[in-house]
Amino acid sequence: MKNFAKQALDTAVTRGATYADVRVVGIRDRFLSTKNGEAAQVRESDSLGLGIRAIADGAWGFAATDELTHASIDRTAARAVEIARASALAKKHDVQLAPENKIVDHWEAPCRIDPFAVPVSTCLDLLLKVDAALRRVQGVTLAEASMDFRRVEQLFLSSLGSEIYQVKTQTGAGYVGTSFADNEIQRRSYPNSFGGQYQTRGYEVVEELDLLGNAPRVAEEAVALHKCEQCPAGVRDIILDSSQVGLQIHESIGHPIELDRVLGTEANFAGMSFLTVEKLGNLKYGSDIVNVVADATPAHGPGLGTFAYDDEGVPGQCTPIIKDGLFVGYLSSRETAGAIGQTRSSGAMRAENWNRIPLIRMTNVSLLPGTWKLEDLIADTADGIYMETNRSWSIDDRRYNFQFGTEIGWEIKGGKKARMLKNPSYGGITTDFWNSCDAICSRDYWTLWGTPNCGKGQPMQTMGTGHGAAPARFRRVQVGVAYPG
Repeated sequence: MKNFAKQALDTAVTRGATYADVRVVGIRDRFLSTKNGEAAQVRESDSLGLGIRAIADGAWGFAATDELTHASIDRTAARAVEIARASALAKKHDVQLAPENKIVDHWEAPCRIDPFAVPVSTCLDLLLKVDAALRRVQGVTLAEASMDFRRVEQLFLSSLGSEIYQVKTQTGAGYVGTSFADNEIQRRSYPNSFGGQYQTRGYEVVEELDLLGNAPRVAEEAVALHKCEQCPAGVRDIILDSSQVGLQIHESIGHPIELDRVLGTEANFAGMSFLTVEKLGNLKYGSDIVNVVADATPAHGPGLGTFAYDDEGVPGQCTPIIKDGLFVGYLSSRETAGAIGQTRSSGAMRAENWNRIPLIRMTNVSLLPGTWKLEDLIADTADGIYMETNRSWSIDDRRYNFQFGTEIGWEIKGGKKARMLKNPSYGGITTDFWNSCDAICSRDYWTLWGTPNCGKGQPMQTMGTGHGAAPARFRRVQVGVAYPG
């Protein structure tokens, strides 16, 4: 890998690049799924290639190849410089990069059990047992379960002299039981919707989830939802479970703090951002108890946004985003940091693969825990709704107006969980919503959730992000907006 990367770097510099960096990336993927008692998908793929960025005449160029021969690498590096010079014909100003140090390092994410060493038959056997347990509950009409493994091996070299080698293993698993009756579909997912739970660890993630043990409860809830009352519409206090808080963070905090959206250089997938530069240090984003960080450091936990260095060779950092309710930070790159006068990138540049240019992506954007016990928070709520597990979401192109639906809810009356509710939903305005947060549960209830399918860019890149969250209460929220009865 190193010889390929060094050759590409030397060629780009020789051709006139004033800066260049190279990523040689090898990725192995394995995905397994079952559906109603049968194996649905078993697929595995391997990819190895090289991508090179270059600045020439004050503009960026990028090229990539999976033909790792001396001739192809020379052509690819030369093409990156040619593209940069062509791009310079339409530039508005020269690219300026925030300074960064030369780094030589090696980092490998912890992985106790290599998921690729676990036989496919063992994985399918567990998934089929879960599938059978779901369908054993009368009324479940569709059972789906899956496991997803990825290993990423990457070498980064830059003309600064940096040489960084990283290895990450990511594991995800989950399932959903669906019940169709009386022209209505209800579903329950475990441990989260849209694929389950993902972390930067090994097969130990699967073992810790107790997939089989939770299947009967999940199935019974899916069926029971048909007999429940519709979530009432009106203004109510709500408590969101940690996974739903995680998605709320993703959509209404994570995306709007991406500095390329703020500066207008990225607008795909729900547009730009309401967090214009003059709001930095001035906007009351949330209540005084709302503290959010973007933390890529391994100390934060094994999230999908955890790494030692980003794809510009910038160390992973813990960046304060909201401090005591005040908006104080962005996710940035070396280029965008300089554009707003910051002295260093926050280390948030990542690419999906060797054939994609790095973009500003969420790391682990997390709400720091509070002090409440969940049972005490429910007891302190006189009239509200507890909502769990995301079902749908919608947000405008500035990330300001939103509505979300969850799979299940429970009415809270007199400080006690009462009747189950179907089709719960809520909506609001981002800053009003976060300012209405008056209670957050403690570290004991905090989970670092993995979102494996965040899309951005054109062509689209799918990237994993992390969101740490505990259950939280929000006062006087409009509910019943997404699924009116």
